[in-house]
Amino acid sequence: MLDALGRPARILLLGGTSEIGLAILAALRAPGETEVLLAGRDEQLLAAAGKALPYQVATLAFDALDFGAHPALIDSAFEGGDVDLVISAAGVLTRQETLDRDPLEAGRMVGTNFTGHVTTLLAVAGRMRAQGHGTIVILSSIAAVRPRKASFVYGSAKAGLDAFGRGLTDALHGTGVRVLLVRPGFVIGRMTRGMSPAPLATTPSAVGEAVAAGLAKQDETLVWVPGTLRVLAAALRLVPRPIWRKIRR
Repeated sequence: MLDALGRPARILLLGGTSEIGLAILAALRAPGETEVLLAGRDEQLLAAAGKALPYQVATLAFDALDFGAHPALIDSAFEGGDVDLVISAAGVLTRQETLDRDPLEAGRMVGTNFTGHVTTLLAVAGRMRAQGHGTIVILSSIAAVRPRKASFVYGSAKAGLDAFGRGLTDALHGTGVRVLLVRPGFVIGRMTRGMSPAPLATTPSAVGEAVAAGLAKQDETLVWVPGTLRVLAAALRLVPRPIWRKIRR
């Protein structure tokens, strides 16, 4: 993977220990000279993730809930040169019954899954506009299409992020900056451990491969994983609300 001038690219992963984010990096199969910036909270986990990648890796301290620190974080990432690809992968999944008992935890989850993406990516968009090129990958979810009562706080946060991603795509049209919105189904991994897989479930590696394929198509703006999820999403929108309320998961 090279930048616009044919040089080894620079990539920023927000949520530097994310299974899906790291799977995307692996699926890119970029040259070993590619510089990857892993941004996250746990230095030890970031270091371990970096050692497993075949790239030139550096780490940055990043807390998705520390909104005031986000502009400086993005400035720091771009200080070393143009950033060609930003993958916004920070996220948590807390069970709805826990959030029902703890509204503050619900607020923290929304902050991580939505607000933190807004504060970081608006700063990224400004930087990429100035450099005249770049790609932003935003990890949405099938949950954004129509939040279910079994996880409506998570679904509403993803719905907000999905709408933000679509709006950012339009706002950046014609600037040389591209947005790729990714809508996976149920992803079998750390975040969903202990949960029964939903229909059309996928894996981090499958999401990574689909994103890499989407990035290779210059006109691609939306990726469903798996692709057949697009049909299911259309059907979900048509389910009458009285029936929708009876769906448990």
